[in-house]
Order: sequence, then structure tokens, then C-alpha cells
Amino acid sequence: MSSSGRPDASAEAGAEPGPESFNRWRYTGVFLLLFLFGTETFIVSPLLPTIADDIDVSETAAAHSVTAYVLVYAVTAPFLGLLSDRFGRRRTLLAGAGLFLLSNAAAALSTGLALLIVSRALAGLAAAAAGPAIWAHIAETASERVRGRALGLGMALFSCGQVIGVPLGGLLAGAAGWRSAFLALAAGTALAVPLLLRQVAGGVAPGTSSTGSGAFGAVFAAWAHPALRRSLTVNTAFHAANLGAYTFLGVVLVDRFDLSVSAVGLVGILVGAGGVVGSLLGGRLGDRARAAGRHHFPLLPVWGALLAFGIALSAKGPGIVLALLGVAVWFVASGGFVIDQQTLAATAAPDLRATSSAWLTSTMYAGTGLGAWAVGVFDDAGTGILVVGAGLAAVAALAAFAVNAGLRSSGTGRADEAPADGPAKGEPIRS
Repeated sequence: MSSSGRPDASAEAGAEPGPESFNRWRYTGVFLLLFLFGTETFIVSPLLPTIADDIDVSETAAAHSVTAYVLVYAVTAPFLGLLSDRFGRRRTLLAGAGLFLLSNAAAALSTGLALLIVSRALAGLAAAAAGPAIWAHIAETASERVRGRALGLGMALFSCGQVIGVPLGGLLAGAAGWRSAFLALAAGTALAVPLLLRQVAGGVAPGTSSTGSGAFGAVFAAWAHPALRRSLTVNTAFHAANLGAYTFLGVVLVDRFDLSVSAVGLVGILVGAGGVVGSLLGGRLGDRARAAGRHHFPLLPVWGALLAFGIALSAKGPGIVLALLGVAVWFVASGGFVIDQQTLAATAAPDLRATSSAWLTSTMYAGTGLGAWAVGVFDDAGTGILVVGAGLAAVAALAAFAVNAGLRSSGTGRADEAPADGPAKGEPIRS
């Protein structure tokens, strides 16, 4: 209790004493939703032949459902992120979760390609609404000393969707048909909604605006912020190297080592596991760096350099063991980089948290498309991955020094400018 007899802010937030405290259970709703989003993003790939055969279309046509999800997310996320910044996390999260539930139910009921594509587009819209709101909510309500760890755990659970959720969905589809996988996603979302209602408070966090004009300009405000503009540019280059090269990783491994389709599928588990480790490691190391007074993001160049090394080793390293080691390093670097970027987006401009997070995803997808196109220009995929992937990763590492230089000179991202420990005023976590 304070001297005035009112509860302390830390008590109201349920904050625990000690510099290492972090109550994970207060985020079970958003963490569950992140796990489901991770599963949804990758679930169609292993089910594609079965889906195509069942609805009597080619696999290429069925793959348009994946394109619909990614494209809708990339285009709409910044606009929906602005809604979250202006009208609060709770409303946007609940609307996104409700639409995600309905879209997966519609996918399960699809008997033709048209409904399947529409349902997947709606799922992308739902994830675009809820995803940026989740990252902003975590950043606002986790104390500054453990913010990186909280964001890292969220990203790790997203990656677990690939490592655990996708194989489970495949097993379920094998036993009860592909529609059961989408029904399971809908059921999981239904479990998340009561948790969201309990754990995510209403209202708009301080520093955000629920009024104002010029909505179109507000969507692009992140690009007018020097630190965010540099960060988003680096993000585009990094993911052109990262996910653009990953598009052709299976082709390279099959060509180099004559792997079966099943073996390449197991590499996907290694990819997801690397992302989990990188996310958790990046969050913890970032928190330690900021606790030591380094309020810029000193590991951004390191993640770029590690990505370049991992891609080069995967593409040209002698022997399958070293190639797979390269894959592991590749995605540890990817996970760590994403967490640093999410933390930067959460602290550089508090009034643009969700919008900035949404732009991170949009530039990630843009970079992926550009990188995949550039690698595809090469006749040999291994050479393309080496030149484009490792080359752009090195460029991203060098450009990250400019991001850090700008943050140091401006003071952006300092702990004393970040939100206070616990939830922002008006947005306590309900226990």
C-alpha cells in the first residue's frame, strides 16, 4: 500500500519483487494464441497434397490458400496495428481471436478451393489484427528488466507452433482427415478467448492516441521515426537473406545430400527448434545488456553475422553434419534478431508499438519475396543462397551498426524512457 492508502502500482500489476521476476502465467492467453498462429502459418504445407486431392484441385492451386494468408497479413497488419494503438489492445485482440476461430471453422467446412482461400485470407486478417496487439501488450505490461525475456518466450511459443503444432496437426489429419487440424485450431482459439478476457485489460495505454485525424499518415509514421526507419530497412534486408534463402533450403539439401522428402521435413523441426533457442537466448541476453546500461541493441550486428555464417555453412559446408549445424546457427540467429527488433519497436516510439510491430512483419514478408526472387535468378540454388543469403545477411549486419549509432546518439530506447515496471496505467493485468 502507498502512503495514501491506495494500492501501489506494482501491487496492482501483480508485480513480484526482485530483478529476475517474470510471471509467465499472466500471459497464458496471448502465448496460447501465438502458438496457434505459429501452427497456422506452417500447417498447410504438409497437408497440401491431401487437401488438393480431397477438393480435386492441383497442389499449385491449393497453395494459393497459403499466399492468401501471407498476402492479407502483410498488407493489412500496419493498418490494424494503428487500430490497436488508438483503441486499445483488448478490443483488437478479442476481435482478432474471434475472427481466427471463425476462419478456421470455415476452413474445416471447405468443400472447394474458393471457400478455402477465403477462409485462409480471413485467418490472415485475424492474425494481422491480433499479432501486433499481442507484441504491444507484452511490451507494455512486462517490466523493463524482463521485457526481452517476455517477448522472447512469446516468439519461442510461436516457433513451437512449427516444432510441435504442425507435427501434431499432421498426426491428427492422418487419423481424422485434414479438416480436423483446422477444427483443432478453432478449438484452441476458443480456449484462449476466456484467458484473454481475464488477462488483458481494456483501455488505451498512456502514450497512445485514441483520437486524431490523418489515419493514413499515422500508419506510415513509423517510417518518419529515424530509429524505426533504419530498423525496418535492416529488417527487410535481414529477412531477404533469412527467409528468402530458406525458401530454397530444401532444394539445396536434396541436391547436395539426396535427402528424402521425410528427411527434409525433419529439418523443419531443426529450423523451429533453432528459432525457439534463439528467441529465448536473444531475450535473456538483451535484458542483461540493458541491465548493464547498454540501452542500444548491441547484438543486432552479431545476429546478422551469425546468419551469414549459418547460411554459408548450410549452402557449401562439407558434409551433412556441418550443413545441419549451419541450419541450427542460421535459425538461432533469426530468433535472436527478431526479438531484438520487437524490443526496439516496443521502446523506440511507445505511441506506435503495435503499428511498428506490424511493419516488422510486413517488411519481413516483403524481404522474403525479394530474397526468394533473387535466389531464384541463379541456375544453382546453392550458389544463389550463398551469394544472396550470406551477402545480404552481411549487409544487414553492417547496417545494424548504423541503427545502434542512431539509438546511442538520440538516447532512444533508454530504460528511463521505457514504460515503468508492470502494466502501463489504465492497462493492469487481471489475475
